[in-house]
Amino acid sequence: MVHDQIAGEAPRPIVVPRVLPLPGAVAGKRVVVTGASRGLGVVISTAFARAGARVALAARNGAALELLAAELGSETLVVPTDCSLPEDNERLAQTVIAEWGGLDVWISNAGISPVLGGPARTTPDLWRQVIDVNLSGAYYGARAAAAVMTDGGRIMVTASVLADRPRKGLVAYSASKAGIVAMVKALALDLADDGILVNAVAPGWFDSPLTEAWQANERLGESILGHTALHRWGSVDELVGAYLFLASSAASFITGTVITVDGGYAIS
Repeated sequence: MVHDQIAGEAPRPIVVPRVLPLPGAVAGKRVVVTGASRGLGVVISTAFARAGARVALAARNGAALELLAAELGSETLVVPTDCSLPEDNERLAQTVIAEWGGLDVWISNAGISPVLGGPARTTPDLWRQVIDVNLSGAYYGARAAAAVMTDGGRIMVTASVLADRPRKGLVAYSASKAGIVAMVKALALDLADDGILVNAVAPGWFDSPLTEAWQANERLGESILGHTALHRWGSVDELVGAYLFLASSAASFITGTVITVDGGYAIS
């Protein structure tokens, strides 16, 4: 609460600081983005680089990372990383510390959904693969980041609206994203005393290569848009602002929260 008012007493006037934080101001911050070689990872990395941050690009595809680094034309690091391996996440964190002397923001964005089908098609191997990358990989990243971050560090994880509103055929993906939501809240409690904030961004349905098959299927596309309050696919530029905001000083009192960017899919 801003103030408490006791009956019969005038409320204490609020003092507005002369300088207010600017949402999305991340210039100079040292940022790790996993899953940076494709899809949303490319967009997040580009947004932070254009905003003046130093970005460490991490993914298994080193060649794709090199191409992205060349396109960004800013201060970047290319660190080929298998985000499902704890030792790779630790090596990534130590590389950033060695090169830049610190780490401000870690964005665990790497994720996969290799199968569309129920339990019959989601074999134990596929289940483990999705959980290993999406959930365990995010935890290993957060753990590695927390070990080297100082007060004010930010950890973000890409969740999904499918954590709360699953769709048929995406059992492993939905389970992994629901696990992320619980993990983020628990880590926020664990790391609060260290001054490290932990949050998640939950995208809805965006116009991107990852949703081309859904958009191409008239029945599935209509079903998705019919459950989206704004009745359209999102544009990726409408998503990255949530990450920039959470990384900025304007979000210094936000932790353990999921910011949903879905055009109203979760409420329709």
